[in-house]
Amino acid sequence: MKKITTPFLISNKRFFDKRGFFQELYLKKNFNTSANFTAIAFSKKNVIRGMHFQLKNKQTKIVTVLSGTILDVTVNLKKNSKNFGKKYYFLMKEGQSIYIPNFFAHGYECLSKNATILYHLDNYRDVKHESGLPFNDKDLKIKWKTKKPILSLRDKNHFSFKEFKEKVKTL
Repeated sequence: MKKITTPFLISNKRFFDKRGFFQELYLKKNFNTSANFTAIAFSKKNVIRGMHFQLKNKQTKIVTVLSGTILDVTVNLKKNSKNFGKKYYFLMKEGQSIYIPNFFAHGYECLSKNATILYHLDNYRDVKHESGLPFNDKDLKIKWKTKKPILSLRDKNHFSFKEFKEKVKTL
């Protein structure tokens, strides 16, 4: 299996019948990672969660939209990569998944009335090493849809991308 270096949408096949559908979300044979931690998040319209990453005990993520619509954004934080600082945007709806390598900051904005998001992660969260970048970092210039986002206190107090470049070796 080749090394994955950029986020990408996963093709999740749905099998429909008169009862509804069945959908596989994660097949270990398709990825060079295993899920050791699963979490769920529910967000209201205009909530932005992110841009999160772990300084140590990094997390590869498979993020699935269970309901609603989101704008998912990732930023490459691997300094020796030719794509360092590059942003990747994914407009995601119910049933879609994205694979995110462990050297990316990740965030999303809820575009629908609400959205439920499922996370499969290869490492448990390490509270001491949780970090992030501001959603509105002046150097990253992420193009969010909402002008008045709903943010957590934590997401209001991340260090800037400029500070990340100066203080953090790499992810």
